[in-house]
Amino acid sequence: MQFLDVPYADKDGAKALGARWNPTRKRWYVPDGVAVEPFAKWLPKAGAAGAAGAGGAASPKGRVDAYAAKTVIGAHCVDYTHDCNPFESCTVCEAALAGTDWAAARGRLAELKPKV
Repeated sequence: MQFLDVPYADKDGAKALGARWNPTRKRWYVPDGVAVEPFAKWLPKAGAAGAAGAGGAASPKGRVDAYAAKTVIGAHCVDYTHDCNPFESCTVCEAALAGTDWAAARGRLAELKPKV
């Protein structure tokens, strides 16, 4: 999934090319499996915060929260290269999280979870 910077006036053009609207983040995005090249004019500019495309060049530096698509200031943030739920196991993120405090905390929570 690639988020786009689509002005309101261009929303119909982006939709016609296959872009989708994310009502939670209030952003247009290119779904996985759809070519990104037709959306080149709406791709975040170089220097934008993160691969998720949150914010423009004028955004404060920092990581982008994977769910809320907002810039996070602080050291306790894991930078995801894709959109996933950080509270559930993800095969793509397992290698990045291995050996971190986040993985250890998630393991402790899994042990506390009642088994059905």
